[in-house]
Amino acid sequence: MKNQQQGLSLIELMVSLVILVVGLIGIFNLHLVAKRGSFESFQQTQASYLINDIVNRMRLNRSLLASYSGTYTGTLTQPKSCDVAVGANVTCSANETLAWDLYQWESRFTELDDATACVLATANGNVEVVMSWRGIRELSDGGAATGKSSLAKGCGTANKRRRIYSLQTVII
Repeated sequence: MKNQQQGLSLIELMVSLVILVVGLIGIFNLHLVAKRGSFESFQQTQASYLINDIVNRMRLNRSLLASYSGTYTGTLTQPKSCDVAVGANVTCSANETLAWDLYQWESRFTELDDATACVLATANGNVEVVMSWRGIRELSDGGAATGKSSLAKGCGTANKRRRIYSLQTVII
C-alpha cells in the first residue's frame, strides 16, 4: 500500500508564512521610502514656486527692486491690501505694493517646514533669492555645499536637515 500525503504539514505552512511576512515588510519599507522621497520633491517644488513668485512680483515693482532685499521668516503683519480683483478700484503706491507683495509671499511660507527666505537685490537688476527649509531626514547641510553663495550659506538655520533652493537672475 502506498502512503499518500494529503494537505500541508505545519512546517510547510510556517515557512510559507515567514516568506510572505518578509515580502510584506519589504513592500511596506519601500512604500515609506517612496513617500519620503515624494514629500522631499514636493517641498523643493514649493520652494521653486515661491522663489519664482517673488521674482515676478519684483519685476512688476522694478522701481523699488533693492527694497526687496532682506531675510524673511513668514512673520510680517498685514499691510494695506493691494489685491486687485476683477472690477476693483485699488490704487497703491510703490511702497504699499512692496509691503503687500512681501506679506502675500510670506503668507505662503507655511507650505514648507521652518522656511526662511533671503533676498539680495541691487538697483542695477542683479537678484539672488534663496529659500531654506527643514527636510524630513538628515542628509547633509544644504547650505554648506561647495559652490554656494554666501547668501545661500547664511540663509536659515545650519543643520543636517537644511535644504536650500536658490535662484540668481537679472531683472531689466
